[in-house]
Amino acid sequence: MTTTTVKKTISLPAKLAKEVEMIAEEEGKTLSAVIQDALRITRKERLKKEFYEIQGYWSRRAKENGILTEKELEKYLKK
Repeated sequence: MTTTTVKKTISLPAKLAKEVEMIAEEEGKTLSAVIQDALRITRKERLKKEFYEIQGYWSRRAKENGILTEKELEKYLKK
């Protein structure tokens, strides 16, 4: 699989830019790599939050239908 890169220019407050530079130096990474890592972590956290919201929704729906255990869910789904 071929990876295509796109160059973007971003603006950061001076304090944050300094922090990113320090992280890059400490971890032996480029500024781009540090930003990419941060974006991946953010995306992962957003997906996790969305998953838990969906899980909560379906848990509430199950409880509304009297489904409290895995066996009750299996029985309900076989109907």
